Amino acid sequence: MDVVDAWVWWLIAAVGLGIPLVITAMPEFGMFAIGALGGAAAAGMGGGIVAQVITFVVISVALLVFVRPLAYRNRQHAGQRSGVDALKGRQAVVLERVDSGADGRIKLAGEVWSARSLEEGRVFAPGEHVDVVEIDGATAVVM
Repeated sequence: MDVVDAWVWWLIAAVGLGIPLVITAMPEFGMFAIGALGGAAAAGMGGGIVAQVITFVVISVALLVFVRPLAYRNRQHAGQRSGVDALKGRQAVVLERVDSGADGRIKLAGEVWSARSLEEGRVFAPGEHVDVVEIDGATAVVM
């Protein structure tokens, strides 16, 4: 295996490790892919297989030790909510009459949602402001 073959194999490994990163959104695969790019660089500079593997391991472990905890901490930040959890507690404007059925419409975060009242018998008229209590499928439950 000459030098060109080795760096090509490292690039193939980097792409192979990048695919599960995209599919699973696990940052560890990205760190290993960057380590494989380091192995490709070592091979491109003429380093032997031992230097290539050591470069791969050192870069991958360094990223796992130093970057992974930072990424985990930022992802698990208590104040950050995403998806439907970020919509709970927000205010919306009634567009079409909302009652305990799911026929009403509200404007929530710039989008039109179907809505129903949390309380049986409570009716909200168009133009009223309501609070989103929860999201049930594609229907906002409001009060």
